[in-house]
Formats: sequence, structure tokens, C-alpha cells
Amino acid sequence: MHDEVMNEGARIHIPVSVAASSISKRFDTIPSGTLYPNADEIAYLQRLVHYKDSAILVLNKPPKLPVKGNLPVHNSMDALAASALTFGYDEGPKLVHRLDRESSGIILLGRTKESVDHLQWLFNRNDRAKLSDKDWNDACEATYQRYWALVIGRPKENEGIINAPISKVTLNDGKTERVILAHCSRLEASQEAITEYRVLGPTINGCSWIELCPRTSRKHQLRVHCAEALGTPIVGDYKYGWFVHSKWKQMPRVDIEPKSGKPYKLRRPVGLAVQKGSVLSKVPLLHLHCRELVLPNIAKFIESGKEGSEFGELMFQPDLLRFVVSMPSHMKISWNLMSSYLV
Repeated sequence: MHDEVMNEGARIHIPVSVAASSISKRFDTIPSGTLYPNADEIAYLQRLVHYKDSAILVLNKPPKLPVKGNLPVHNSMDALAASALTFGYDEGPKLVHRLDRESSGIILLGRTKESVDHLQWLFNRNDRAKLSDKDWNDACEATYQRYWALVIGRPKENEGIINAPISKVTLNDGKTERVILAHCSRLEASQEAITEYRVLGPTINGCSWIELCPRTSRKHQLRVHCAEALGTPIVGDYKYGWFVHSKWKQMPRVDIEPKSGKPYKLRRPVGLAVQKGSVLSKVPLLHLHCRELVLPNIAKFIESGKEGSEFGELMFQPDLLRFVVSMPSHMKISWNLMSSYLV
């Protein structure tokens, strides 16, 4: 009652409104909300979990969901995961690497302080020192991430290594930060940036699917390397590929004739909701997806409980974990559409 006095430790239950509890399905993201997720948001986050053990969580992040929050961002991955993905632990998991807000795919979180420390060391390739155990070093060297991206154009070579340092510059009176190739900025401050790539198939309607394997972890590294080093901006990247997207022409929808099995172009416009964000859209979403991750079995290492070196005396051969997650809906539509041209 309004005139009752609450005692210390008393609980109150506030009903969640229909609007607050509904989950927006647009682009597979969750709605903007408070720092503490409601029941529907918790269920949604838990559905994103691809793998879980005593040391790590692997999530398949949808596009448009920010990974790291700041003051105006309340529904970021790190804030929500701390409350929604404890799974019986006293503290929530912590991020060990990032994806751009517009990107999708594998996000790795450490569930304990030990696992977070190990994973941060593992992902920090530049400062990572060799340990005495050969098997562990070999497992660490086998760690990699693979991204799939749809780019506008086609690289001159079907595969190669991009070794192009990058720099950060500030624009608009210090309000906007942009990453560019170091040789373009003529600045001494630069970061090593290395990316392996290979083309996955033929160029269709001016676009090509490529696989990217970063060997360093720099902000916007893949987007800058695609746009400036290869000259093939990623579809939906308006920050680094605005000059190409200003002339963007959406891909015509293709259906398969039931009798001949051959593709044909529809002459009438398609207004289906499913085309949003794909190459069928006038304004496509970013087509960059972290599809695959391979890393050592951190849980097995921690459970060994061996001490003696920085990370323990490894008396076993650490096996590898491999994860592959599916693309978001807009990229699946683009993939299926372009595949239909090959029938």
C-alpha cells in the first residue's frame, strides 16, 4: 500500500509491461532497455549461447547488438551477459575480444578470472611470450578466427596476405575516430595489421564472397583492409565504403524455374520483409560475420591444476576446440541468392 513503510531487505515486485517484455525481431536484435535484463532478454541471450563449459562461453552475436557499452548504451553484450549468463556462477562472464556493433558471429567470454587471464593472453598475439611447453605453444599457434564477408568487386589475387599497418585519426573536432592505412596518414603512430584472405567463389552482380583470417586484432582492421588495401569494401560498410555505396544497385531477386531448374530474374519489384539488410535491399546491412574459431581447451588446462610456470606445467597435450556458427538472416539471403545464379 502507498502508506506502508518498507523494512530493510524487503522485496517489491514490479510487473513488466507488455512493451518492455516484447523482443524486437528486426535484424534479430534485442530492444534497448535497462542495464538489468528482464526475463525475455535473459532467455534471448541464453539462446545465443553456442557452447558452454566451466571456463568459457561462445555466443553467436547478431548484428546491431553492441558488444561494449558506454554511458548511452545500456543493452550492450558485456552488460547483459554479466546478468543473464551467470549459469550458477557468482559473477557473470567477461568479454575477451570484440566485434563491431554491425558485425555478427562468434563472441568469446571467460567465465572465471583464470580463464579471462588465459584468453586475454592468448588473443594478445603481439605481446604473447613463448612458454616452455611445446605442446601448449603449438596449440596457441593453432588458434585462429575466420570471417566471411561479401565485398563489392573482387580482389586482384584469389588469395594472399595483407600486411598493411593502420593508424587512428580524429575528425570533426575530436568527435569522430577513423582508422586508415598508416602510409596514407603519414603519422609515426601506427599498429601492425596482418590479414590473410581468399576468394570463395565467382563474382556475381559485382560482388564476391571472401574469407578473412586476421593475424592481428586491431579495431576495424578487416573493414579497412578490404576497403583500402584490397579496394573491395564490404557490403553495408558505409564508413569505409561510402564512395562505392553511393552508387549501390540492389541485386534483383532470382527464382528457380520449376521445370528447367534454371534461375530467372523477376521483373516485378519484391517487397518482402525478408529482404531487409540483404543484397536485395536498397540499404544493405554490413556483411561481415565471424564464422569460425579454433582455440585450446582452456577448461582442460585449468582443471589440470598444475603449477610451476606462468600458466602451469602442462603435462598433457592440450586439445583444440573448433566452433562454427551460422550467418545472420540478411547474409543467408544474400548467400542463397548469389548461389542461385550458379545453378
